[in-house]
Amino acid sequence: MKSKLALFALLAASAVTHAQDADKAPALSKERAAELQASERVLKADSHVSKTGQVTIKGKVVPYKVTAGTQPVWDKDGKVTASLFYTYYQRTDVSDKSKRPLVLSFNGGPGSASVWMHIAYTGPKVLNLDAEGYPVQPYGVKDNPHSILDVADIIYIDPVNTGFSRILDGKADRARFFGVNADIQYLAEWVSTFVSREGRWTSPKYLIGESYGTTRVAGLALELQNAQWMYLNGVVLVSPTELGLKRDGVVDDALKVPYYAATAWYQKALPADLQARDLKDLLPEVEAFTTDELLPALAKGGFLEAQKRAQIAARIARYSGLSPEYVLQNNLSVQPQQFWKELLRKQGKTVGRLDSRYLGIDKIESGDKVDYNAELTSWLHSFTPAINQYLRNDLGYKTDIKYNLFGDVHPWDFKNENTGENLRLAMAANPYLKVMIQSGYYDGACTYFDAKYTMWQLDPSGKMKDRLRFEGYRSGHMMYLRSEDLATSNEDLRDFIRSATPAPNAPAKY
Repeated sequence: MKSKLALFALLAASAVTHAQDADKAPALSKERAAELQASERVLKADSHVSKTGQVTIKGKVVPYKVTAGTQPVWDKDGKVTASLFYTYYQRTDVSDKSKRPLVLSFNGGPGSASVWMHIAYTGPKVLNLDAEGYPVQPYGVKDNPHSILDVADIIYIDPVNTGFSRILDGKADRARFFGVNADIQYLAEWVSTFVSREGRWTSPKYLIGESYGTTRVAGLALELQNAQWMYLNGVVLVSPTELGLKRDGVVDDALKVPYYAATAWYQKALPADLQARDLKDLLPEVEAFTTDELLPALAKGGFLEAQKRAQIAARIARYSGLSPEYVLQNNLSVQPQQFWKELLRKQGKTVGRLDSRYLGIDKIESGDKVDYNAELTSWLHSFTPAINQYLRNDLGYKTDIKYNLFGDVHPWDFKNENTGENLRLAMAANPYLKVMIQSGYYDGACTYFDAKYTMWQLDPSGKMKDRLRFEGYRSGHMMYLRSEDLATSNEDLRDFIRSATPAPNAPAKY
């Protein structure tokens, strides 16, 4: 801590020195001043640069303004403690912003920047990838013909220590930023300020979060409503987490099997009769087996009859591409890290955690853990150079601060995580609010069937199930990296935004 304070003091002293130099040399150019600020690696608390552009979406030209900048985070006494970096896209041929939907986009981690959905999913620029989502050179971005910018303005927000966002007060308590509920509280305040600055209070508003970002936006839905009096129209959960909804033990074990089946089908590891069927025809059968047969069997544990145990093992093996012996050796409960190693062991390959279409190779074929996440290393190939080039050069946001795809946000306080219940309560209190879940069938971190379970448990009463929607895609955690799913998932978002925007003068009532 002392070294951090010393560094902060040194940077502050350096800033004073530069200010004195500027007084002595009034002819110092704005460009040179900006260079000096950048060289200190101190984030400006309040700054922005803007550019205009256009993109063709669904055959029509959409002009837009993009602003990259920072907005402060204040403490209760009004002192700036941190600043968040954001990128904000506004369609410029819309004269009345009061009815224009606004989408606020977050990624997850915790500790991950908003880069993933920004330049690979909903924005007007998208990574240079092949059709299946693999990196190609030259690295960079290109126009996204599927962006939702035609129907909504979008802001991508980087929480503290992700992207360019940083703590600015060396004495600030890290606990104020790095925890489930702390994160939600300061971000709600930040969002309220942004909406006020931009004059978007009457705009229909939507939150979209991916992975841990779903925990964030589920909690924000209620926090914005209760603490900022800001009511939303929709929340989109992309590859959702558990949202604090308990599913420990046999439920957690069982929910993985449909994902195993999807992965084995993609890797052509299933018996010929199953392999010949389409994935969406096969999965309902596996889901029914999971809920109707596997769950009751696992509940009996070691007291399950031997014959029934063998039958269940054979069914799991048939659907997962594993051997019955391996399933029995693991007491009918193969864990994901084992599956990623075991499925293609005879081929000397492992499958990716976040997207099991991606293959890896390990130093040794034995063992039950993979050496690395094959999919993440592939993604970092293309995302890292692209976002740096785009923000620094294409948009002209000049800074020597490192763009953190993954930042230091630890220790993270996971206590009192009730975001699923918070989202349910926000929906109950706001008849306008609708929720959509988007999941990839090949995601092994936040599996699609677990996401379905989350949806089922969000509203145990069933009174709001007509306001809950699930969509699945033939890819992984970032389903949008596959070009076919990029088109489909954005169209689903477009349809959701339209359906969750009420007709003029439609009252919010039950």
